Amino acid sequence: MSVRRLRASLSTLALAAVAALGIAGPASAAGSSAAADPSAAGGYVALGDSYSSGVGAGDYISDSGDCRRSTNAYPHLWAAANSPASFDFVACSGATTSSVASSQLGVLSASTSLVSVTAGGNDIGFADVMQDCVLSSEAVCLDSVDAAVGRMNNSLPANLDSLYGSIRDRAPQARVVVLGYPRFYQLSGSCIAGLTETERGAINNASDVLNDVLAKRAADAGFTFSSVVDEFTGHELCSGDAWLHSVTVPVYNSYHPKAAGQSGGYLPAFRAAV
Repeated sequence: MSVRRLRASLSTLALAAVAALGIAGPASAAGSSAAADPSAAGGYVALGDSYSSGVGAGDYISDSGDCRRSTNAYPHLWAAANSPASFDFVACSGATTSSVASSQLGVLSASTSLVSVTAGGNDIGFADVMQDCVLSSEAVCLDSVDAAVGRMNNSLPANLDSLYGSIRDRAPQARVVVLGYPRFYQLSGSCIAGLTETERGAINNASDVLNDVLAKRAADAGFTFSSVVDEFTGHELCSGDAWLHSVTVPVYNSYHPKAAGQSGGYLPAFRAAV
């Protein structure tokens, strides 16, 4: 089947998939316990978007609604293994830096000792980029990626500074770990259809730019940045052993880490930073 026909056959599914990336829902908390770890003696709070809530990893907590917080997500796995004094899991699908600040920070306090956060992908229009790349021409895709990179360099830094400042104000004693995003594609990989190699390379490059911005703003805030790129290397889309969903059913899982990506990618990156 040609690339053009494959794109046409996936159009309806892809449109729904990328739209699902923007879904947000109400915040709530969950708890867990196991062997104590001094790094979370005062409590652990997991903030952020779908990459922290665990969309794509399955086994969603029943009261988390459209936030789709998963028991396979790295915050839940870490808490289960380390028994923090308290565990507030409020990350939510579709969250932006603004919605994290407005709806998730209420659980932070002066006694919070550990915070994790992923935020920024929705601010720069990730869903729109993937829609353009899956459904439109290479030229449209590359223009969309370039526009997203522009937002990373122009508006995103101030958004991150505002969020990070609010986190520090509410949890002045906490160790805060900012986690990045994986590269999506293994170039020259096993995919024989779909996006062009040029499109895949551009999307990967945009991920690198996003991670660079996150790392710089985290450092300026006195936070720890932990990349997940090394952990996901060899497990990108087109690798033959992907820890990420491509366009799939249910559609909201698309372009998110599988359970293996949470346990084998995000959890080790978070654990190393704690």
